Amino acid sequence: MPLAEIPLCVWRKRGQTFVFRGQAIRYWTAGQGEPLLLIHGFPTASWDWHYLWQPLAQRYRVIACDMLGFGDSAKPVNHEYSLLEQADLQQALLDHLNIEQPVHLLAHDYGDSVAQELLARHHEARIDIASCVFLNGGLFPETHRPLLTQKLLLSPLGWMIGRAFTRDALVKSFRQIFGPQTRPTESEMDDFWSLIDSNRGPRIMHKLIGYIPERRVQRDRWVSAMQRGNVPLRVIDGEVDPISGAHMVERYRELIPDPDTVLLPGIGHYPQTEAPVQVLKHYLEFRDRLVAAPLKRACS
Repeated sequence: MPLAEIPLCVWRKRGQTFVFRGQAIRYWTAGQGEPLLLIHGFPTASWDWHYLWQPLAQRYRVIACDMLGFGDSAKPVNHEYSLLEQADLQQALLDHLNIEQPVHLLAHDYGDSVAQELLARHHEARIDIASCVFLNGGLFPETHRPLLTQKLLLSPLGWMIGRAFTRDALVKSFRQIFGPQTRPTESEMDDFWSLIDSNRGPRIMHKLIGYIPERRVQRDRWVSAMQRGNVPLRVIDGEVDPISGAHMVERYRELIPDPDTVLLPGIGHYPQTEAPVQVLKHYLEFRDRLVAAPLKRACS
């Protein structure tokens, strides 16, 4: 049975705002139980999780925000964006909500890198992470295959490419990265674009794209954090994603001890919108297994 969508207009009305380092950040929370932090990707926003939101809220306290520079949150022009700061933002949101117990993570794309940083901080005793599930993302810089648009944004002309970015350019990019049978509808493209265009977002896309070289700098620290083995991990990955599909999962299996991976045939870069029923099934299986046989948490 398909999962019910939450229309973007309804989603926006349910959001709340808190201030992070002088900037307004939109966030959402629902449900009760163990905290589950959902971390979205580039260039979209937390609405990416809307199919999974209500089913997950029936079991957990789900929390998500539009990160700085994304969605309906502030998008300051004169700002140096950083994955490390986005991890600070996630921790500030948890503090704002008075979350004191261990947090579960479910992340996608750019959000995978933020989750990797939080995992590294877990081993530094700066946050307590209970588990982490990654959807398609560049967990290893050596396997990440950026789109031409991303490469251009990284170039000296990136500021011009970003300002010229349009809904048509987004459609062209998404056609390349979604599964052939699971591409977004025109209505969904309108909504994705609305979130990118909000607060004049295209002006800062060339700044947000700095996450790609930042991943390279943090690579060894982040991979080491995943290899420690005392936080349960799973990858749920759309197999045909040209950016971080089956080839990324192959590398994950090479580097991560006892790798727990799920490949979704025919699914591309956005499994949470392309195949939400499958993602929910595999996520809940992962969580139920933790309850049935909790991992012995080694000292970090």
